Amino acid sequence: MNNLTQVFKKRKAFISFVVAGDPNFNATVAHVVALANAGSDIVELGIPFSDPVADGPEIQAADLRAFKDHTTTERVFEMVTAIREQTQVPLVFLTYINIVFKYGYEAFTKRCAELGVSGLVIPDLPLEEQDELRPFADQFGINLIPLIAPTSPVERIQKIAKKATGFIYVVSSMGVTGVRNDIQTDLKALIENIRQVTDVPTAIGFGIHTPQQAATMAELADGVIVGSAIVHQIASGSTRQHTDLALTEYVTQVRTAIDKVSIAQN
Repeated sequence: MNNLTQVFKKRKAFISFVVAGDPNFNATVAHVVALANAGSDIVELGIPFSDPVADGPEIQAADLRAFKDHTTTERVFEMVTAIREQTQVPLVFLTYINIVFKYGYEAFTKRCAELGVSGLVIPDLPLEEQDELRPFADQFGINLIPLIAPTSPVERIQKIAKKATGFIYVVSSMGVTGVRNDIQTDLKALIENIRQVTDVPTAIGFGIHTPQQAATMAELADGVIVGSAIVHQIASGSTRQHTDLALTEYVTQVRTAIDKVSIAQN
């Protein structure tokens, strides 16, 4: 059993997202530690990319701030090394396939394993194009975490789910990332289709930003992912200390809402 699966065995998971290098190296390390200490079960680190097709304006702006601080893939690995000096919270990368390809599939996955990065979320890597990367991911124990969109046919949903490891990223709504006040997708049916073929945990992301939304999603899935709302707080913080306090308060509120669902369902 990998450490991502273990997370979901304990309770409904809260997964936080930050862009590595936003706004700088030391801030990223501090923010990840704050998120972990406040109750994030997994932290998803976005590697800045010049063409982030799945990301909305909030995360695109964070990528630009990270580039301004000269954040490279190698620098992100150095951030993980610094994070590991303070917390062992499970980490996954949100990245794009060109970054992994350019670094080298074997070198990238080996480095992830050495630093305790447990999985990869790669929005532009469809199931049919995973064959080059998957052998190295399997060799080094790195989970390839798929995204499943609400518009996919049932047959494709189940085909993707059967190959999933770690957890399945269930996309709440069509479009790019960003907060949403109204999520109307039939997520219950989508998750039921997934459950027919696998017991790999599911986590719902895209648009979730309030504790109440998180609680609603936790009633359906095994975990909840929050990204743009956290990135927005990082962008809005006047100082690193102010931001860390805001992140701690926010995560505590969301964590409490999710835990109430766990208690009610048990």
